[in-house]
Amino acid sequence: TVADDFIPTMEKLLSRETLPDHIVIETSGLALPQPLVQAFNWPEIRTRVTVDGVVTVVDGKAVSEGRFAHSVEAVDAQRRQDGNLDHETPLSELFEDQIACADMIVVNKSDLLETAEADALATKLKTGARAGVQVVRATMGALPADILLGQGVGAEDDMAARAAHHHHHHDDDDHDDDHDDHDHDHHHHHDHDDFESFVVSRAEIADPNAFAEQVAAVIRTHDILRLKGFAAVAGKPLRLTLQAVGPRVDSYFDRPFSAQEPRETRLVVIGQTGLDRAAIAAALQV
Repeated sequence: TVADDFIPTMEKLLSRETLPDHIVIETSGLALPQPLVQAFNWPEIRTRVTVDGVVTVVDGKAVSEGRFAHSVEAVDAQRRQDGNLDHETPLSELFEDQIACADMIVVNKSDLLETAEADALATKLKTGARAGVQVVRATMGALPADILLGQGVGAEDDMAARAAHHHHHHDDDDHDDDHDDHDHDHHHHHDHDDFESFVVSRAEIADPNAFAEQVAAVIRTHDILRLKGFAAVAGKPLRLTLQAVGPRVDSYFDRPFSAQEPRETRLVVIGQTGLDRAAIAAALQV
């Protein structure tokens, strides 16, 4: 439970002499993330840690075939063995509510899908998700840490938008059990070849707000996953740091340019392989 297990564990982690940069919590595939996210509002931890983002992993092959698990029999066995898990709610409803809470959806086993299947699944997932949620394709679960971490969402402050669509019959809604992903039949070696990044440089900008809107528009147009860097603002001695996850762009002034640094704008663009680098650079350099 939250009081007996989760909060003491978090307090122990947050009491370390060297604090972790990130804490990754993996719940059971049969658990809803909403109760766990809500737990970060407990007084003991709410001022010390925040939910950077909720990532929902989807078995792309299974869901595209109308199934919500690689093996329904294995799920039923897991339910029988663990009394804390939901035993009554259909998998389809659990799936919908997990999607509703997500800040990022990772479609794993994308290599097993034809292009048309993958596109149709991405469209379906975006329809069930909140506005602005990104759908990322992966093979063997391989994703760069830069894609997953640093979303800066603060999910615990946005619970109303993450409400479950269905009523669930849980004896205990708080599940923090680890689980392994289903085995993949193809044991190929995969690096992060499905993703790419590049740097765009430009001269000073005149208006920080207008530039943030420009960046957001470019991200939406080209389906960019992450964008980060800094800008030189005319008449300002400080660098303007920019961080974008999907179309949400955050910016703040951090430090002066050093004497050795050129006053320029440099942005790192991260996305799935196939980005139109020339078009993106041109749109950011206008």
